[in-house]
Amino acid sequence: MMEKSLRTLGILGIISLLSYTAMVVFSPLAYPGYDWLSMAVSDLTAEGAPSAALANRLNALFGPCGLVSIMAVCVGVAGCKSKLMKLGIYCFAAMEWICNVGYQLFPWVSGAPASNPQNIMHLAVTLLVVVFSLASLVLIAFGAKKEQIKSLRVWAVVCLAAMIIGPIGTSLFPKTVFGLFERFSTFSAVVFNAVLGIYLMKGRFTDERMD
Repeated sequence: MMEKSLRTLGILGIISLLSYTAMVVFSPLAYPGYDWLSMAVSDLTAEGAPSAALANRLNALFGPCGLVSIMAVCVGVAGCKSKLMKLGIYCFAAMEWICNVGYQLFPWVSGAPASNPQNIMHLAVTLLVVVFSLASLVLIAFGAKKEQIKSLRVWAVVCLAAMIIGPIGTSLFPKTVFGLFERFSTFSAVVFNAVLGIYLMKGRFTDERMD
């Protein structure tokens, strides 16, 4: 019964993804002149942004649901034999906490330069999120191979590639497409959290792991 209840919590990962997607898609309606191709997602929730109120409402389920889901996954992988898998999941959970708490404490200040103290902290949080995300996806990719969860390994590699494409694209291509490549990075982590939730619901971390 307890295991079944734990699996059910995986659906919150999907709800987290839907909440974030709704924020990204619909918040620009409240931001006149917002160009998703060139502007970051964080501009939608920045202090002083005209879309901040709507964005925060649409994004209300993203943080809480994502955290509950990943913590349930942490419990679910306790029985995994692969230490790499468990360490990767724990790193991903740490990233989720840093992301949710850090961006709440230090939202981007709209119209302020990057040298603004709060914006500096926002960038520091982003750096930590990227480091923990990359490390966790690499560990999970190797751990999933040992646990014989081949499809999860594929998901980890795909999301890792998307996360790497983001910063590479933003540094190599014109600023007119900055927002496009930035979304590769942001959505990769949110999508992977939902994927972990689905695997938890299907019992892939506790049952026979045959793809």
